[in-house]
Amino acid sequence: MSRSVTLLSTSDNMGGASIGAVRLQQALSRYSDWDSLILTREKNTANPAVLPYSTSGIEKRFAFGRFAAERLYLKAFEKAKEQHWAFDPALFGANLKHHPAITDADILHLHWINHGFLSTRSLAGLALLGKPLVWTMHDMWPFTGGCHHSGECENYTGSCGNCKFLRNPSSSDLSHSIWKRKEKALAPSRLTAVACSDWLAGRAQRSGLFGARKVVSIPNPLDTEVFTPVSKVAARRALGLPEDKHLILFAAMRLDAPMKGFSYFREALERLAQQIPESRENTGLLLFGQSDAKDFEGLPYRAHALGRLSDPQRIAQAYAAASVFVIPSLEENLPYTIMEAMACGTPAVGFEIGGIPELIDDGINGGLATYRSAESLSRKIAEVLYSPGYDRLSENARAKVLASYSEKVIAGRYAALYEETLKT
Repeated sequence: MSRSVTLLSTSDNMGGASIGAVRLQQALSRYSDWDSLILTREKNTANPAVLPYSTSGIEKRFAFGRFAAERLYLKAFEKAKEQHWAFDPALFGANLKHHPAITDADILHLHWINHGFLSTRSLAGLALLGKPLVWTMHDMWPFTGGCHHSGECENYTGSCGNCKFLRNPSSSDLSHSIWKRKEKALAPSRLTAVACSDWLAGRAQRSGLFGARKVVSIPNPLDTEVFTPVSKVAARRALGLPEDKHLILFAAMRLDAPMKGFSYFREALERLAQQIPESRENTGLLLFGQSDAKDFEGLPYRAHALGRLSDPQRIAQAYAAASVFVIPSLEENLPYTIMEAMACGTPAVGFEIGGIPELIDDGINGGLATYRSAESLSRKIAEVLYSPGYDRLSENARAKVLASYSEKVIAGRYAALYEETLKT
């Protein structure tokens, strides 16, 4: 008798969380006996496994209306517009409990469900169905009072309140009321929380919302046949890049997003150019993601901007073309970008924060820099670029992904978890 799981994700192509959900469904279809599909707010790709909740014109307008209402509601409370996307109130969402993809499923598997897709009321409706709920946490939002990353704030270990993202923080502020709504919505649920990193699992286990729940750590899967090493010369020729230079890669959906740490990257490059003057001639930059020409002004190395990339084959070429991938993010879970780069045999360098140390083994497959230290970041970039054992770093990077993050490995772990949840 076949068993089925429905994955729920706001999008099927925007951001690492949605990509993670799509890749998990693909892994399950290839390496497990579970029937699976993805229910999204809207469908943006031709993936036959993706089923949009909003299909008609009026449903799509309602979906956009819920998204707009969420953002407008938050504006009355937010402290600064620069932090607008760091917080989600989950007040407006769709009622999915009667949808066939929900009623026919044996297990409901939540992923990133914000921006007007699911509200706390939506979650309550799903919880009351009595089906096992699995929630893959791509950030901290599932167990906080609204923020996606709390930074140094520990209020999530209680019931939130006094939120740094809000204009008028207090013990009974919006974050506390959202926390209480989540607590009530999830109280009757058969919930298993899954973190994509040990770091995030540790935070969830200390949280007021999930501390008494089962929390496990299972990373996102990666198709290691798409993300695979190829000749750097061949990759560079395909992308029209110089073949005779070291190329330092930086990638983000938006290069100017403050928490992606581009300012630290810029300072690290300036230090590298000062300390190794010849690098000005033999080194270039490779960037992909949404950017503006002003982002590259004043950099000591020539920048080759590829823009936003969506084709996995072309993304893999960009990783393979690079000499080193640098991720100076100030907040991260378990970044797909590092995993993808390493699968392509490109060593990575990043700050010692979040789940990054679970991916990068310092001096073995890349470099770990001291948090928020441009000097340390610059030194680690140089250590990788000029390492006499560069080929070994590259081989180790690929081996780490094959052993820990391949589709077959992760599909097996989720299939085992699904079986376990059906028995409890």
